[in-house]
Amino acid sequence: MRQIKIIVEKHSDGYVAYPIGLKGVVVGEGDTYEEAMADVKSAIQFHIETFGPEIIETEEPVC
Repeated sequence: MRQIKIIVEKHSDGYVAYPIGLKGVVVGEGDTYEEAMADVKSAIQFHIETFGPEIIETEEPVC
């Protein structure tokens, strides 16, 4: 299985997590870091199952 980088941001009202390298918008959130990670992992799995593995970008983005 391919590894996907996940960014987690702490905000005043909780945590937001989103993956890098997927086509489309995938976001998870939670009151704790663990909840946000669990939510985004579930969202990633659903996104890949729905749209197929071709939504995983194979090239590194240019910064």
